[in-house]
Amino acid sequence: MSKTIFITGAGTGLGKGTAIGLAKKGHRVIAAVEIISQITSLREAASAEGVELEVIKLDIKSKRDQQLIDEYDYDVFVANAAIGEGGPIAEIPVDRVRDVYETNVFSTLENAQIAAKKFVNKKQGKIIFLSSIVGIVGMPYLGAYVSSKHAIEAIAKTMKAELEEFGVQVATINPGPFETGFNDRMFEEKHKWYDENKNFTPRESIAETEQILDQQYDPQNMIDKMVEVIEADHHAFRTAYPQEAEDMMKEEEKKNWEEKV
Repeated sequence: MSKTIFITGAGTGLGKGTAIGLAKKGHRVIAAVEIISQITSLREAASAEGVELEVIKLDIKSKRDQQLIDEYDYDVFVANAAIGEGGPIAEIPVDRVRDVYETNVFSTLENAQIAAKKFVNKKQGKIIFLSSIVGIVGMPYLGAYVSSKHAIEAIAKTMKAELEEFGVQVATINPGPFETGFNDRMFEEKHKWYDENKNFTPRESIAETEQILDQQYDPQNMIDKMVEVIEADHHAFRTAYPQEAEDMMKEEEKKNWEEKV
């Protein structure tokens, strides 16, 4: 059955691919992008794939833009938009962490609250939060992003419990490392402030974590999984993909009970 799906952060990466993938499956997709210039590029990409999207400009931090979330009618709301920031959490300027939280946590929650109210009034609907493997796995030198996704995990679990009585579903999707460029840009951001001659964290230590950039997966596989989950009537609360990511998340949760300091 065709659904109307509202997805934020659809201008690039997994969000862009998922918006187009959902349209290919016959769904009406309201694809929200952060900046005006992304509207044209997304429409052109959709046209090249033989589908149409309703593309709108929506900076999830803008109170004016957030009003659009209330104006549309939809069956599924996908909170996909996010930013990243790399660097050691013991040294990163806290204003940069605040910026990550403003987008990934506070504005994401504001957006989801608007959708939640609409769904509660309708007594049906589904909210999906794009979390990450690092929503569970505490990866070094990505602390700003990691902790924001930990917060999303808590928000999603709490909201799920609170909205069940109203017939509203809440879930997360937790991608592993996929080669969309997002992870690469996240590590690059630290160069705006990190100086190996001033900061105490050795560059070599950070470089060990950056090796994951050489082990990223084909994003199309994740896009296919996201489309599968978003359009489904029922599925798991948490969908981690690929299987290696799920295994790592489960092992991490187990390990936390055994860790010593």
